[in-house]
Parts: sequence; C-alpha cells; structure tokens
Amino acid sequence: MMNGHLEINIENILDRDFYKRDTLVVARELLGKYLIRKINGHTLISKIVEVEAYLGFEDKASHTYAGRMTKRNEVMYGESGLAYVYFTYGMHNMLNVVTREESIGEAVLIRGVEPISNIDIFSDFRFGKEYINLSSYQRKNITNGPAKLTKAMAIDTSYNGMDMTKSDELYIVHGESDLKIVSSRRIGIDYAEEAIDYLYRFYVEDNSFVSK
Repeated sequence: MMNGHLEINIENILDRDFYKRDTLVVARELLGKYLIRKINGHTLISKIVEVEAYLGFEDKASHTYAGRMTKRNEVMYGESGLAYVYFTYGMHNMLNVVTREESIGEAVLIRGVEPISNIDIFSDFRFGKEYINLSSYQRKNITNGPAKLTKAMAIDTSYNGMDMTKSDELYIVHGESDLKIVSSRRIGIDYAEEAIDYLYRFYVEDNSFVSK
C-alpha cells in the first residue's frame, strides 16, 4: 500500500488545461493521479482510485442541474481546476474538482483514494490513533469513500474555491496511467430519475480503497 519504491514528483501539478476538457474524460484520467495535501510540515500523498462525474445542466444528479445556482454550488461555475468542497448531512465534507469552461457547471467528485505516504497521519485524522493500532476493519475503511478521505486528509469547506492548479496545500499531480478501469452507476443518487443509470462512476479494478 505504501509503494515505498515509487518515485512521485509532487511538483508535477496538473494544469488548468487538464481539467478544461470533457468531464467524463477528466474523470477517467484522474484515476491513478496523486492527490497531495500539505499540512503542518507533512506531505500526505494518496492515489485516486475512484471518481464520479457530474455533468451540469442536463444531469439530474448534478448540483447545477437546469442551471441552478446557490451560494453552495457557485464554485462549480468557476474556472476549471477549482476545488468544490461542500458539506452534507451535517457531518461530511466532499471534495470535487471543477471541469470544462467557466459557467458550464460540471465537476468530478473524488470518491476513493489509496494512502501512499504518512499513513499514520491519515490514521490520526481519521480515527485519532496510529495506523498500527487500527483494527482490520478500520484499515480497510480509512479512505474508501468521499467523506472518509476528506476526514483522513483534513480537507474541509475552507478549501472550497481553492485553485488546485496553483495551490501549495491541496493539488493533484501526474501519476499512473496503465490501469484497468471499471465504469458503473453512481452511488447515493436515488432522487435523480434517469440519471441514476448513467455510467459516470469510474474506479480502478480490484483496488481495496474503492468504496463499497
């Protein structure tokens, strides 16, 4: 899991042109990239293994469906590469990255990541104890879900609107490309009528940090 042999250039940041493309393409290509979080002098590195695409005005599962604009979702209408972090169910933070051109209102939700470095810091943020003291159940569930990964990486709504193409605290860098990718229906959108069946969720096959 720690991939100690793997050399990752944490300065090789994805630029705006990467995100300023078809959202489904961006979603698939985010798999294998590395989500970087710098905090308290530490660098947390995780590999993105699961995402969901949300396609704006025509997508009934999207916060911007039919052109809706609220204080919460206004970042989705901004520049590509901005972090869209929203708070839901009174307890969870969800990290998305804005895609396409301004005013289009599309984004990709980061649903699951695999911890690569500083696993004890992930563990402390998530469970309040060192990784070695986690149960087998906790180890399997440290970052395999969108709310779990934001807690484990200390990402909250203070990062909403942050430019991830320029930030030195939260950003994504180039990573692996030779991956077996699976597409499926998105999770937890039972309200979205026909959009329930869109195959807009993508994940790395057989990776244990994909949400259940």
